[in-house]
Amino acid sequence: IVPPFDSMECEIGDSVSIDGVCLTITDIKQDAIVMDVSEESISRTTLGILRQGKRVNVERALKLSDRLGGHLVLGHVDGVGKIVRKQPRQRSWTIRVSMASGLTRYTVEKGSIAIDGISLTINKCFADAVEANVIPKTAQSTTLLSKGVGDEVNIETDLIGKYIERLMGQRSSSRQASASSGLDGNILKNLGFGE
Repeated sequence: IVPPFDSMECEIGDSVSIDGVCLTITDIKQDAIVMDVSEESISRTTLGILRQGKRVNVERALKLSDRLGGHLVLGHVDGVGKIVRKQPRQRSWTIRVSMASGLTRYTVEKGSIAIDGISLTINKCFADAVEANVIPKTAQSTTLLSKGVGDEVNIETDLIGKYIERLMGQRSSSRQASASSGLDGNILKNLGFGE
């Protein structure tokens, strides 16, 4: 891949995101970077349908000392969604992406989602989809609006909900946990989460 940054600034072993998929640089050429793609990545993302010459979103990994301007995007894609609606709205676009309910369960209105590695704010949640707004700067800097209705995109949901669900599930299934230890629904309610 020919990146939009100086490939000679990279090192073998660095992480780079390709359409939201975290990959490891295995070789560096004068004007290109090379990555291996595992069978797991191909089976869970849109990388398997990419063709030579197709534009992709490419982003270097964030340094922990850098300013965080969006939400935490790990490049660990949860699944593939499909664009089901794309509509201009004033100077921006509204895009609706359908996905499995196993993914929509981790979405909340005004929460974050990564679509092809692009950090977006969710405007609306549906049982099988989310809707987000794409501002002109995002449209200009990414490939998202070059995709049409019916095209597949990589989805990474916000990681906080996944961790909370996991912790709550472990708490529920553990018969030996004492009533005062761990995370439970009452603690979350007292902290302002939920009803």
